Amino acid sequence: MQNPFHVVSEKDKGIYDAMNKGISLSKGKWLYFLGGDDVLKDKNVLEEVAKELHLSFDIVSGKIQYQFTESDSRQLKKNNGIFSSSWSRKIWIKNTIHHQATFYKRGLFLKNQFNTDYKVLADYEFNLQLFKNKKKAKMIPEIIALCSTKGISKNYNWSLYKEEIRFKTKASSKLLWILFFKIALLKYLFKKA
Repeated sequence: MQNPFHVVSEKDKGIYDAMNKGISLSKGKWLYFLGGDDVLKDKNVLEEVAKELHLSFDIVSGKIQYQFTESDSRQLKKNNGIFSSSWSRKIWIKNTIHHQATFYKRGLFLKNQFNTDYKVLADYEFNLQLFKNKKKAKMIPEIIALCSTKGISKNYNWSLYKEEIRFKTKASSKLLWILFFKIALLKYLFKKA
């Protein structure tokens, strides 16, 4: 496979500002976001995934495998570090789509890009909006990327959970704030244990 990539390196206002800049420069039908400390599983994975990119789906998502260390949590080490994406109502409880495992139809970003008000979980917020708007997703069994466990969303500090409470409440109802707060608090306490 020839190198179809175009690299731009410039100042930005955070992860999602950089991703939005990439979206604005993109020309393809599908978009994929790979973290700076993550790698594709192997040199053939894009060719394998390309067979699954049908126009009848808005999202095609597979699996990632964490490259965990001894000091990482049991949660990250579970299933040999493999995280399998899913597209279900569970997304209201936890992020069930890993962006390093997901290919998005470019048209999804024409009206809305990642909300840069969310510094850590804008991809989760975007996925929740897509689920709420009943976008079609296909889950595939492929491991797409090998991911670091040192990313910003793995610090599990309270600001991450405050973002989650805020966007879930905004996507649903202020009446559910207390529910989202309790869920976030339980997850926070569990991660800190």
